[in-house]
Amino acid sequence: MRRERLKAVAREEIGPYTLLRVERGGLDPGAPGQFFMLEAPGRLLPRPMSLCFAPRGELAFLIDPIGPGTRAICTLEPGDELQVLGPLGNGFRLELGRPLLVGGGIGIAPLPYLSEALGRPPAVLGFRSDWHAQAAELVPNAQTCVEPTLVTQLIPDGMDVLACGPEPMLEAVRAVSPDAQLAWEAPMACGYGACYGCAVEIGGELKRLCVEGPVLCAA
Repeated sequence: MRRERLKAVAREEIGPYTLLRVERGGLDPGAPGQFFMLEAPGRLLPRPMSLCFAPRGELAFLIDPIGPGTRAICTLEPGDELQVLGPLGNGFRLELGRPLLVGGGIGIAPLPYLSEALGRPPAVLGFRSDWHAQAAELVPNAQTCVEPTLVTQLIPDGMDVLACGPEPMLEAVRAVSPDAQLAWEAPMACGYGACYGCAVEIGGELKRLCVEGPVLCAA
């Protein structure tokens, strides 16, 4: 874990999302499923973001600008600076026989980096609209669906599932794939276990996602 002030390199709109690329500096990209805390100038709190991919010398993040903090990050221009802390948390286990990536909405953010680490396995992605589904272009070998079709309808039997998405989707994935690895989402203020802001109840137990997750086994 390391904190650096880095410069934005480029920004691209993909459907409703923003793909922000920043210089890597001395930061390690970490393992797929780990995250970074990004803080735009003038913002009180940083925001947790999964690494989308790591081109040479850069870190790239897919961001949904849904609040003032994420909107501030998504409006950074090349050359603007931001604070970046990471990598943090626990990522996906990669020793798998038949991996299948499953994503929903902005939950696809860590899947491009994960896909490269696993040799581009098949993926199934669900979105609320065709506009949101434009982000599927970032994930190789992906089959997509749009509501009302559910992503769980595309999951075949016998696969090692690695999933990221909203809580209702993850609960549905857990029901059909009890051995899945699930990357959970929660608001975070610090990213390293001090504030307990990301404590959520999963399977009847409270988990601090920043230190015990964000990737947890479904069972």
